Amino acid sequence: MSDISEYGVHTKAELLFPAHLIPSLRDLRGDEWKALVDRVAALPETHPDSLAFVLMMIELDGCLKCNSNNYKFLRGCYLCATQTVQSFKGSDQDLLALYEKARQELSTHLQHGVRPGELSLAA
Repeated sequence: MSDISEYGVHTKAELLFPAHLIPSLRDLRGDEWKALVDRVAALPETHPDSLAFVLMMIELDGCLKCNSNNYKFLRGCYLCATQTVQSFKGSDQDLLALYEKARQELSTHLQHGVRPGELSLAA
């Protein structure tokens, strides 16, 4: 039987990928990935580039579909993110392209208040 209480297991999971886990993903891929993680991890969590990385991870990890009955939730964000990055089928360049896409989406949202492809309802 495990020493980890049910409460201890659930405290590992957050609602969305947390920025404080970014540095833990550094050594999971090649040099380009390491450079991105190093650059973003050095930024404040509220910096647009840090937020873009978090957005990318939320989309990769499937955080919006995660819930307390989900196996990934029970394992926690660290293990989920680690497994997601390690098992990503594309190259580091593909991951960097996903990051750039997230940066563009965030930039558009900050400038215009909508994500590309979404309708904005008038008040």
